[in-house]
Amino acid sequence: MRNIAVMLATAGMMVMGQGAFAQDDPNITVAYEEDGRYFTDDGIPTYFVDEDGTVDWLTFSGFRRYHSECHVCHGPDGEGSTYAPALKNSAVDMTYDDFLYTVAAGRENGNSVMPQFGDNLNVTCYIDDIYVYLKARGTDAVARGRPAKKQAKSEAIAEDEDACMG
Repeated sequence: MRNIAVMLATAGMMVMGQGAFAQDDPNITVAYEEDGRYFTDDGIPTYFVDEDGTVDWLTFSGFRRYHSECHVCHGPDGEGSTYAPALKNSAVDMTYDDFLYTVAAGRENGNSVMPQFGDNLNVTCYIDDIYVYLKARGTDAVARGRPAKKQAKSEAIAEDEDACMG
C-alpha cells in the first residue's frame, strides 16, 4: 500500500497460468512478495492467484473497494457502462503512475468527466488494492463476482490501513 503522500507525489509529475497474458509478461508477473503484497520486477503492485483460485488479500480488498466507490459509474467488475469506460482495461493498458494520477486528479474527455478522488481516503488508502483487482480482471485471472477464496490480511497491511485511515 502506498501512502497518500506518495500517491499525490506521483500524481504531480503473475499470473499462475491464468488469463490472456503470458506468464512472463513483466507488467503482470509476480517477481517478489512483501508482507502479503505482490510486485513486478520494477516494484509495481500486481496480483497473485493461487492454482486453487485463492487470491491475494489486496485483490480481494480491491474487489470490495471497487464496488463501494467505482462501480456506480464504471459498471460491475470493471466491465464499463454506457456512462464510463471499463477500468479493467485501464489497469492493464495504463502505467501505474498514470492510473494513480487519473484517480487522484480526475480527468475530462469531452462530455465525460472522471471526478478526482485524491481527497477520498476510501480510495487513496486502498488505491493499490483497486489497481491490482482491476489488473486481475483485465487479464481474466479473476472472474466476475466476489472472489471465493482469499489469503489472510497480513499484519503489515492492517497496520498500513490503520495508519492511512487515521
